[in-house]
This record gives sequence, C-alpha cells and structure tokens, in this order.
Amino acid sequence: MRKTRKTAVAAALAAAALTIAACGGSADSPGGKDGGTGEARTLTLWHYEGADSAMGKAWAEAVKQFEASHPNVKVKFEEKGFEQIQKTAGMVLNSDEAPDLMEYNKGNATAGLLSKQGLLADLSDEAAKRGWDKLLSASLQTTARYDERGIMGSGKWYGVPNYGEYVMVYYNKDAFTKHGVEVPTTYDEFTAALDTFVKAGVTPIANAGAEYPAQQIFYLLALSKADRAWVDGYQLYKGTTDFHGPQLTYAAETFADWVKKGYIAKDSAGMKAEDMGTAFMSGKFPLLVSGSWWYGRFQSDIKDFEWGSFLWPGNQMSPGSSGNLWVVPEKAKNKDLAYDFIDITMKKEIQNLLGNSGGVPVAADPAAITDPKSKELIENFNALSAKDGLAFYPDWPAPGYYDVLVAGVQELINGGKKPSEVLDEIAQPYNDNLADIGE
Repeated sequence: MRKTRKTAVAAALAAAALTIAACGGSADSPGGKDGGTGEARTLTLWHYEGADSAMGKAWAEAVKQFEASHPNVKVKFEEKGFEQIQKTAGMVLNSDEAPDLMEYNKGNATAGLLSKQGLLADLSDEAAKRGWDKLLSASLQTTARYDERGIMGSGKWYGVPNYGEYVMVYYNKDAFTKHGVEVPTTYDEFTAALDTFVKAGVTPIANAGAEYPAQQIFYLLALSKADRAWVDGYQLYKGTTDFHGPQLTYAAETFADWVKKGYIAKDSAGMKAEDMGTAFMSGKFPLLVSGSWWYGRFQSDIKDFEWGSFLWPGNQMSPGSSGNLWVVPEKAKNKDLAYDFIDITMKKEIQNLLGNSGGVPVAADPAAITDPKSKELIENFNALSAKDGLAFYPDWPAPGYYDVLVAGVQELINGGKKPSEVLDEIAQPYNDNLADIGE
C-alpha cells in the first residue's frame, strides 16, 4: 500500500519538470514528430514521489529524456500527495481536469475500482506492442491487470509498474550496538530485542497510526500465522476469510499487547508517516517497519548513524508487490504521449538509476547495480519473490478499506476497543464488498 503513502514531490523536481519543450510522439511513432505537424502539446503528469527518493530521481531523468525525444511537448508536472490522489482520484478522473498520466495505488480497492468504473484507459495493446508484458514477471503483472469486477490478477492491463516494493524492518545499527542487540533471525529473537530496548527506557518501534504504517505491522503479525492460501482468500476472494480465525485474531491481540509492553508508543495513534520517518532519521527510535519507498531517502538524509534493514524475522511473507502504477485516465487528452513516457521509465538506463538510488527496479541490468545498500535491498526483495512471499497490502480488498484499517488499528493503539471488537468492525466492510461484487 505504499501503497505505497509517501511524501509529496519536492519543489526541485517540480522546477525540473514544469517547463519542458519537445515534439509530441504519436501512438504509432514513439518519440516521433507529432504527426509531422510540429504542433506544441502538453503532457500533464502527476506523481507523489519525493525528489530525493529513488523513483523521484529516476523519473526526473525520464523527464529529461522525454524532453530530448519530444522537442515540442511541454511537460506540466503537478505536485500531488498520496492521500490527496487517494481520496479525489475518482472525482478528478471523471472530469475534464484529468491528467494525461498519473501514479496511482494498485489493488482492488484503488486501480481496480477505477478500472471497473471505466475511468482508466485499457493499456493491453500498448503492453503487448511495447513489450511491457515481457519485462514484467507474472507476479508483478498481478497488480497491472484487472477483470470486469475490478479484481486484480487477470483481465485487461490498466496500469504499468516500473518498480517493486516490500515492507521490511529498518534498524539503527548504532543503537543496536549501544544496547548489545544483534540483528534477530527468529521471531523470538525479535521480541527479545524489543524487550531489551524497553528495559533501557527506549520505545523501539517508530509508528504512525494515522496512516498506513500501523496497519502494515498488524498485517505482518497476521502473516506470521498465514500461508499463501490464506492470502489469496483474503486478497483475491479465493475462499472465505474468517476475521476471528487464528491469523487476524493473533494480529489484533498481539498488536494491542505490543502497545501495552511499550514496543509501540501509545501516542503514535495520531502520528503521520512523515513524522514517523523523520523521528527514525533523527535517531529517536531504533526500529522502523515500513516499505522500500523510504530506502532512497534514508540513504540521502541519514548522516548521524549507520543503518540497515532485514526482513521481518520468522515470516515467509511480507506486504509487498509491484510498485504503484502508471495509469492513463480514459479522459486523458494525450494518451500517446503518456505511453511514450511510460516506455522511457522502463528503459534499462532509468531502471539502473532507480536501482542504484535505493529503489527496486523491475528491468535493470543486475551488473549495473553497484551501491552496496541497494544490492541488499534488491537481494531481500528477490528472496521474498523467490519464495512467493509478496502478500500485497492489507487495505487492498475493498474500496475505502484503507480508512477502515486506519481507524481499527488506532483503536488497538489507544485501547478504545477490544481486539475482538476491532475485528468485527473491519470484517463488516470487507464482507459488504463481497456481497456487492457478487461473490
């Protein structure tokens, strides 16, 4: 879910992209002469990646390359936040204000819902013609394709991811050394490490209950008791999900217990993801559980301590998937230019830059990834992929489910409801959605 859930694009990227002149390519002739007319055109682009993130750096370079190959096109970059697009996309895309290309969250509740509503262009022909279907593995294509019900995994292409992502544990190596904590390799070692920090008066896990991070910890706890069949049942409706079964019961009860034990701060219920990230970068917390989208920023901004990452100990699966999608609104005025821009972001040069900047590329040359931390990031992603360990994100199954889970996990943090009551609350919208789609 990062979504992947990220910082708004900094002014530096906006300045780099706002005034770009080039020639429009046509759908039949990428990077061409705008049908030979030389007519000035505008590509309106929305995304919410920070300029110092891996994706921000790679896409800024893609803008430059687009400029070089399209001399009469102006790229109009409009700064948007993840939450802003998440809440307004349906309305904006159904109006004349739709951009030509935008980054959007993948999954049934987001891209799937918009595809079902007829708001996204069908990219199937472009995917075949431009070879995107060959560059993306079957598992990464899961989030690109949606059936007539808006359920991912099959049907037409409505989006194109050009990076992967997953949730991991970031840690402050200096804090671990100071408190004599080793990197845990089992779940028991993990909780023992958390106990060590608490005994020393340190709240170990940076958390943000007002946005996605808290629900991802909740989901990781559920995944510790789950298998692929359970994930497919929950995410793809291949079977019935019991919200009082062992997976979600363990997650709710353990999350509430972790707050009582001091692993997670009680005042984190109102924290935003940005506050969580900056608190970790300042050295206040020794651990942060979140996605690979933070990696590039941590590389750039953490100066005062050494840090690293590891997969959640003991789990076979973790939240993760392809990255967010490039989607082309059905009402976009310049679809051909949007397809050209997507194509550039899939080029090896852009993919290699993404990989060396702390991202997880989908079509890079492995030998070109030279940064040691980036290699660690990509190796952990490959380890998850190899064991079919990408479990998507907890808010994907139903429209509006993101807010349902935010509210539910906040109740676990502040103790407003018992775990069983929270499970009842999050079960109802999920089951209502199943009824709506006729499952």
